[in-house]
Amino acid sequence: MKLLVTGAVQWDKDYLNQISNLGNEIIYVQDERISLDEQQINVSEIEGVICNGLFLYNNIEDFINLKYIQLTSAGYDRVPMDYIKDHNIKIYNAKGVYSIPMAEYAVCGVLELYKNTSFFYENKKIKKWGKCRTLLELANKNVLIIGCGNVGIECAKRFKAFDCQVDGVDLYPYKSEVFENIYHLDFLDSELSKSDIVILTLPLTEETMNLFDKSKFFKMKESAVLVNISRGKVVNQNDLIDILKEKKIYGAVLDVFENEPLGKESQLWNMSNVVLTPHNSFVGENNRNRLQKVIVHNLKDYGKEMM
Repeated sequence: MKLLVTGAVQWDKDYLNQISNLGNEIIYVQDERISLDEQQINVSEIEGVICNGLFLYNNIEDFINLKYIQLTSAGYDRVPMDYIKDHNIKIYNAKGVYSIPMAEYAVCGVLELYKNTSFFYENKKIKKWGKCRTLLELANKNVLIIGCGNVGIECAKRFKAFDCQVDGVDLYPYKSEVFENIYHLDFLDSELSKSDIVILTLPLTEETMNLFDKSKFFKMKESAVLVNISRGKVVNQNDLIDILKEKKIYGAVLDVFENEPLGKESQLWNMSNVVLTPHNSFVGENNRNRLQKVIVHNLKDYGKEMM
């Protein structure tokens, strides 16, 4: 297979050799944001791609022999899924690759708010010895994870280790040892009213776009924390800003936003009850190795299917 590999993965030679040895002719481009026409790549010959946002910058319809796509992201929202399904193109995502660092980030973000680390950080800068008497405990809190896939599961494991009650909400409920219960999305409103911490790990789809607006925030406790490590557009950002300003919830941990990078004019930057990071929660030192293993595994599976 003529396989286009992009710089979305930092490759070890050993893994590239494994991919070649599976019978693939590798065509490598460093920057997938530059049109392949500009890079003098004949896309009509490409049969498979390993990429992230390649089809944001290149028309998938020009890839007339495309049969295989491996994404380096967990989400499918940057590729034209309707076209891919209609043309029977096999697609794989980076399932499980980023779940561990994202789950650790969720715990870290909640603890930052609960332990008021910004207060101590500011005091340290000015060498001030000052105590804070309003710190909160994570133990025995009710955690609701919305989206019970790989990231949700890893979040559940870690919050359970802090003696939290962990429930889930998912479009497709299932039995799980790491969740106390998993409810259908239809029960979201009633579960929100019971939860101290609400973690969003669900994919962005037409159904989940702006799922969290004022109507959902008003169902939450005033003491609740919202964590969004899914996609920014799952949350109505203007509604969230209003809710945070009015202190209708305790705070938010936000790694993703409606538009990225987040504009400097956004009020979120200056809110003391917000932990804000630049879509960085997925980063971990073991990602590269996990991703390359997933890619080689999926190529082998694809090869078996084609035999």
